Amino acid sequence: MIIRETEDAFVMTTQDDHGRFSGDIARGFRRELFIDTSVLEQVLLAITEHDRAWLRMDDTPIWNDGSRQPYTFMDYPVQPKMLMYSKGVDEIEDMSPYAGYLCSLHFASFMKNATDAPLVEFYHAETNRQTRLRAQFQFPDEAAISRQFGLLQLCDDISLYVTMNAPGASKDQEHPWFKEGFAMSIDGERIMAAWVNEQEIRLHPFIFEEKWTASVKWKYVLKEKIEEHGVAKAFHAAPWTQQTITFVP
Repeated sequence: MIIRETEDAFVMTTQDDHGRFSGDIARGFRRELFIDTSVLEQVLLAITEHDRAWLRMDDTPIWNDGSRQPYTFMDYPVQPKMLMYSKGVDEIEDMSPYAGYLCSLHFASFMKNATDAPLVEFYHAETNRQTRLRAQFQFPDEAAISRQFGLLQLCDDISLYVTMNAPGASKDQEHPWFKEGFAMSIDGERIMAAWVNEQEIRLHPFIFEEKWTASVKWKYVLKEKIEEHGVAKAFHAAPWTQQTITFVP
């Protein structure tokens, strides 16, 4: 779950909805960015499905007594999270070996320098998966893989930028992860984002074919409802709100 706290509510976005928003973002990218478009649909599948592991975890949000908010993707208990990550990549691999490979690279990248046993075990299992898939299937060359993996992570970041910031947030109000832009660079220039207003985000350099619109949904879960009913019931009872974003140059 992705959480943004307000004075009276938690704005809650499921990881799967975030993933589908990521995929909708990617569909507007300039095609040359993908380098090898013969696998375009598989790359878009990877971006769209990358967080399907969270379907089971986000189905019933749980409360974190320590942080006094629902558990998020950052602090969710490690053991069940690693088990679900593995299952999620298994399911994506069944849909498309190359999509599974890209998602395996994505999740393994988070654990590369980990020292806790469950994270190390997950990392080694995923690198073994990658070796097996490379031996079984013919994938694009290294330049294309690197770019397509980077685009997956970029879409993940852009979607997080939308869901972790209040719409229209000024640069000094942004989540600290994004104030200096995203990790990915195009032609040596780091990609930067800024809210123009509550419905528009300016990206530079501009990576879309033209102005591009995509929508994501979330729930405003009132804190008073959580106190009354618990976080799971409060979440399920809250209505969905749709946020539509237009990316502009």
